[in-house]
Amino acid sequence: MRILYGVQATGQGHISRARAMAQAFKQHPDVDVTWLFSGRPRERLFDMEPFGDFQHRAGLTFVTEAGRLRYRKTIMANRYWQFAHDVQRLDVKAYDLVVTDYEPVTAWAGKLKKQPVLGIGHQYAFGKNTPVEGRSLAQHAVMSLFAPVTRGVGLHWSDFGDNVLPPILDLPPAPTVAANDHILVYLPFEDQSAVTKWLNGFSEHRFLQYANTLPNDEQGNVGRRTANITGFKSDLASARGVVCNCGFELISECLHWRKPVLTRPLAKQMEQLSNGAALEALGYATVMRQIDNELAARWLTASPTAPILSFPNVSATLASWLADGAKTPVATLGEALWRESAAV
Repeated sequence: MRILYGVQATGQGHISRARAMAQAFKQHPDVDVTWLFSGRPRERLFDMEPFGDFQHRAGLTFVTEAGRLRYRKTIMANRYWQFAHDVQRLDVKAYDLVVTDYEPVTAWAGKLKKQPVLGIGHQYAFGKNTPVEGRSLAQHAVMSLFAPVTRGVGLHWSDFGDNVLPPILDLPPAPTVAANDHILVYLPFEDQSAVTKWLNGFSEHRFLQYANTLPNDEQGNVGRRTANITGFKSDLASARGVVCNCGFELISECLHWRKPVLTRPLAKQMEQLSNGAALEALGYATVMRQIDNELAARWLTASPTAPILSFPNVSATLASWLADGAKTPVATLGEALWRESAAV
């Protein structure tokens, strides 16, 4: 079985899911997976050892500034001729199965060459019962056309549809370490200097702020850290709470490890706004629509508790399913996994 697995690399969430899947595929030595990443320059990818000799394409990406999605700059920044060239040259017919986690080169290569493409990711969970916020006709069109698939397997925090499974997690077992007194902060779409200054305003609290562009230094009550997998997961395990944007994967990890979350959805971005709406509907996190000093102060002082949740090993189930040719209906997988989730 040869699988081409495309991964959108603009953010870390898709890559985190891919790491979990790469680990799960190790239990299937008869499956040969070729990984393809796009959406971020190759030199800015890190901790990519699990994917071996992976492929890379420029792909398509989104431009954000100061916590907002910038549509005009996004349109101007993408290299569409290069994208079309990469789609045309990608040999999807050499594989038994093409899978995409919202990666557009593999998705469009399959569509144009009439090769079925299976989508596995959070973006494929937005059916009629899923909470949605901030959706315009333009955003709906972009979300639908960015990485089109023949069949979509969605991931979410609740069973909003027959094709929706619990999150894929790249985490060790739940931590047994006692929570420290720090708050983990990951707001990659914000101006990092402004975030540090904002956190300095809560001088009675200790923060660890992570971002790709930060040095490893100390700024008053804020320890700033260059993004890396090992350090981040360790500090997440021992955090008493998390402040983050509303990306699906990190919040899934926080829920699984029962970390209280204060989240700020990326403005003008339908997926993150909808994630915020889902979290509020489920009662799983505190949502702030903009950087809000009063709300943050109340959240920090109240020390809110996290919901009692644990998600099953979805990556193992999906790896076995893919190794068998993805024959079983997704709804059947979902019934078993959501039962397991409710039992833990």
